[in-house]
Amino acid sequence: MNTLSRVAIVGGVLLIFGCGIALTALFRSSFAIRVNDPIEQPVPFSHKHHVTDDGIDCRYCHMSVDQSSFADIPPTETCMTCHSQIWNQSPMLEPVRESFRTGQPIQWIRVNDVPDFVYFNHSIHIAKGVGCETCHGRVDQMPLTWKANTLYMEWCLNCHRHPEQYIRPKDQIFTMGYQPAGDQATLGRQLVKEYHIQSPSRLDDCYICHR
Repeated sequence: MNTLSRVAIVGGVLLIFGCGIALTALFRSSFAIRVNDPIEQPVPFSHKHHVTDDGIDCRYCHMSVDQSSFADIPPTETCMTCHSQIWNQSPMLEPVRESFRTGQPIQWIRVNDVPDFVYFNHSIHIAKGVGCETCHGRVDQMPLTWKANTLYMEWCLNCHRHPEQYIRPKDQIFTMGYQPAGDQATLGRQLVKEYHIQSPSRLDDCYICHR
């Protein structure tokens, strides 16, 4: 009985440990985080076509990106500014025309999102020199949109603890494929002071993101 009890205890501990490893692996798997996994949308929107081919600036569609706590999904009226004249008979764009006729918004699927218990302000990141590409990846090269980073807490904290590695000049925030003119660490430290970015000990505070 003593042997059986020991085997049961050891087996139980190993089972719990194994379940923990399995859950951690699942939590970090591509199935859970869906990084680099194109998200199917009601309309197959291509950022590559609109940004790279047509040269449309991010702010034309995401108008509140530098002024609001969220980037906002463009209303159908923004799409129809062009598509009332261009590809206005395309079957692929019928959901856009139907939305415009009925006034019912298109039910886009959010690609980049954080849990409800996380406070995130989009405009403050823009104001402090964080480029679109830093979080969203090379959106200008995406024929369909996918999440480029996990957006896990550890990923966010890496930037909060080392902002000098990621900050760029404000006139380069919307530039895709940005390369610093000199050493990023030197430039970053200079911009951290210039933009009055708080110290890592403050940015590491739980209250910054959990309010």
